[in-house]
Amino acid sequence: MTPSSIIAEAIRRERDLAQLSLSALAAKAGLAKSTLSQLEAGRGNPNIETLWAIATALEIPFSALFESALAHSHLIRAGEGVEIAAGEANFTTVLLDKSPPDRRRDLYRVTLAPGAPRHSAPHPRGTVEHAFLCSGRVRLGPEGQTEDIGPGDYFRYCADVAHSYEALEGAALLLLVMESLR
Repeated sequence: MTPSSIIAEAIRRERDLAQLSLSALAAKAGLAKSTLSQLEAGRGNPNIETLWAIATALEIPFSALFESALAHSHLIRAGEGVEIAAGEANFTTVLLDKSPPDRRRDLYRVTLAPGAPRHSAPHPRGTVEHAFLCSGRVRLGPEGQTEDIGPGDYFRYCADVAHSYEALEGAALLLLVMESLR
């Protein structure tokens, strides 16, 4: 399966589970109905903001939009994986692993480059992010309570409030674990 077909199938499945029409989900997510229709058809190249808007409107974890059959072992080498770019900041992410049905955690490799910070709207109630910085220097956390972290630093914070990520000196590589309630 291609990333587009996985996302398309997940949007249709989750929209059906939520018993929302295409028009209702588009309105709730603040998207054009035609945009949502194209994504459900497996066409288009959605950015992080579009996918977060859909996940938030469906009240599901972001990773649910990438659900497909997984093998017991899965290796993603550095520089591999399906990369999704932000539309408003120099920020890319790769979903490394999604939470199995009996767990509530997602694992991301985040690449940040200097420039505009990536501002994130609040995630669903109870979401917590665990950030471990592999390289570079980053300012991140809840708006008004950000922290500057360096390589090897770990920072846990509530992500059900507005928060941001910003590379401070050159490129940065961040391991991000997101916990959410089911």
